[in-house]
Amino acid sequence: MKKIKKLVAIQPVSFLEENKPLLNDYCDEVVFYDTQPESAEEIVSRIGDADAIFVSYTHAIGGDILSECPNLKYIGMCCSLYSEASSNVDIAYAREHGIVVTGIRDYGDEGVAEYVLMNSIRRLHGADGYQPLLGDISEVSGAKVGLLGLGASAQAVARALKMMGADVRYYSRSRKPEVEEKQGYRYQALPELLQECDIICSCLSKNVTLLYEEEFAMMGENKVLFNTALSPCFDQKAIEKWLEKNNTWYFCDTLMGLGDESLLERENVFCQKRSSGMTRQAVERLNQKVLENIASY
Repeated sequence: MKKIKKLVAIQPVSFLEENKPLLNDYCDEVVFYDTQPESAEEIVSRIGDADAIFVSYTHAIGGDILSECPNLKYIGMCCSLYSEASSNVDIAYAREHGIVVTGIRDYGDEGVAEYVLMNSIRRLHGADGYQPLLGDISEVSGAKVGLLGLGASAQAVARALKMMGADVRYYSRSRKPEVEEKQGYRYQALPELLQECDIICSCLSKNVTLLYEEEFAMMGENKVLFNTALSPCFDQKAIEKWLEKNNTWYFCDTLMGLGDESLLERENVFCQKRSSGMTRQAVERLNQKVLENIASY
């Protein structure tokens, strides 16, 4: 383990107060900022002479910033790191300049699953004050659910809905035969899944767009779309056109994933404006994984 001279959390990173003293085992000095930086220049100023930083997913940490921080040797991402391409940190630049970047995964999946299950039940029952999705009040066991992607959070959603009796299908760029066999999920080509499923949940990686006008035409009426990704999974004009159809509903937990905020003006669009995965339990798991990363540095 390398001893860090100065660690700066350049923004709020969901690090619990009771865990902050644990960082003293790895760092001589620790600084936490509790506000978001307003510019790249402010990020550089906050980093200053630090040799390590904590970041979240809301600000790009590109080569323009990293090049201004010659002391920096370690970046701890206090958020999911799925791939180099989808990361808000320029990992290629960091690697070329000897900066270690660590991220975490699989800490908020349970909350995402509960969010989808909760709102699916409300729509199926009409408990939100609107006509039930399928006409009559229906149990989850009466619904066909299609997942876009089958990563960790999608599998958590699938388990929750399957447990309640839903008919679970999925579309992914690569099939998961071992998951199909073990869990009983069915792979479907995208057109068939969109046409047949009542509830469609996108758990795609950041910056992946899958739904355009053709796909929304396949979906048609009487459908619910969930997006739990950190970016829109659709073309903006295409979803606006789809939401004009009868009995169509769109749920998204974060503003980052919502799309244009004008969607909030529609009564069939619901956004809680915070990550469904950031429960107290998820934050505890996040903290543990971040501490394990810095201990291994």
